[in-house]
Amino acid sequence: MKICAIRGRKNPLNISFKNRSNLIFYFYRMLSKFQNHIVSRFPFLKQKKLFLAVSGGLDSMVLLHLFKQLNYEIAVLHCNFQLRGLESFGDQEFIQNYCDKNNIKIFTTQFDTQAFAEDYKLSIQVAARELRYSWFYELLEEKHFDYLLTAHHADDNLETFIINLTRGTGLDGLTGIPEQNDKIIRPLLPFSREEILKYAQENNIEWREDSSNASTKYVRNKIRHDLVPVLKQINPNFLDAFQKTQSFLQESKEMVEDASIVIYQQVAKEAGDDIHFDLNQLKKLPNYKSYLYQWLNEFGFSAWNDIYDLVEGQSGKQVFSDEFRLLKNREILILTPISETSEKEEFEIYENDTEVNFPLKMTLCNVGHTTFGSNRTIFVDAEKIQFPLKLRKWNEGDVFQPFGMNGKSKKVSKLFKDEKMSLIEKEKTWILSSDDQIVWIVGIRQDERFKIKNTTNKILKIELQ
Repeated sequence: MKICAIRGRKNPLNISFKNRSNLIFYFYRMLSKFQNHIVSRFPFLKQKKLFLAVSGGLDSMVLLHLFKQLNYEIAVLHCNFQLRGLESFGDQEFIQNYCDKNNIKIFTTQFDTQAFAEDYKLSIQVAARELRYSWFYELLEEKHFDYLLTAHHADDNLETFIINLTRGTGLDGLTGIPEQNDKIIRPLLPFSREEILKYAQENNIEWREDSSNASTKYVRNKIRHDLVPVLKQINPNFLDAFQKTQSFLQESKEMVEDASIVIYQQVAKEAGDDIHFDLNQLKKLPNYKSYLYQWLNEFGFSAWNDIYDLVEGQSGKQVFSDEFRLLKNREILILTPISETSEKEEFEIYENDTEVNFPLKMTLCNVGHTTFGSNRTIFVDAEKIQFPLKLRKWNEGDVFQPFGMNGKSKKVSKLFKDEKMSLIEKEKTWILSSDDQIVWIVGIRQDERFKIKNTTNKILKIELQ
């Protein structure tokens, strides 16, 4: 890891006066272009409190500099994922020093990302994303800030487009990174990495260079280092051409959505929480599968061939997403939310019980130390447990504090959605609770409140057999 900047007092770029003047002109043009973009696309930001997600890299340091120049009310958020040893702590120290020097409020946090990814069988990238965005939203609410701004730019958008293209995607995936998702705004999307670098050079902006960005073991880096340069060699203006194409795709997407709404009104009828699709009307449409995809995609369905088969299939057949079911009933497709039914029966576990045989096989014992846990084994602070423990099915509205999430509460239903659990898996899930507090979503996730600490005197091991 190294700190990057263009240094020197008299002529930091070692260029002619004419070229240096051009860069100074470029600085004002870039700043003016950015300001015009913000005013035209996000005029409401001027009166708002803004968090800036700053990693310490080139893009986020330029974003921070731009907003500092424009005198917006900002504060910095920085996540230390502890993935690169001392480099990660160097990033945190670098940003802390910058904010202290420039009188900018900063909030930092540290995550054991590797352990979190291993515990929940996630890739490092997905684990880091889940951790940081959970924290971002938590602070937005806690500190009463209005929006979070990230430093995604045009080259990031191109890379995302290519990734989605290689995986197979609809128009949604080809329209790229949105400028705004709820409280997340990406004001640098119209700007290229080259523009951002030039701005940093002219302003002697320091940044931290992430050594992992050079590795091509990650798909995004491989696209950035191996594929995109070839595309730009074929067409030096490829990025501009891509942005125009993506703009056309966005317009096409909007046209498709408008047409889809008109057809939806002819085919679909909403009945309470359900939606009924008239198959006789649907089958008259050319390319009716495209309409079904457009209408049902937002409900989390992925088994598209099974859905298309329902149209000609037998009455009574159904397809499930995590939260919805699609049922064939004669010449109607019925889309309905899955009714989450929970068994009322509870099973109690008493302090002297060492073994449970029903409804699950579990063992409980006091131990002197912990070993490496798994989804089938937890270690809890025995002094925090109130007997009898209860085993029950989960209820809508159940909330717990997931282990590893620093005390943040989360709905059990949201965890199920994140884990992409099927209806059957949800129905088979049991909750272990102590005094109405969830200790363990059995076999899935432990609660933070009962974890082992340095002050723990008695350890209870609970194992699913």
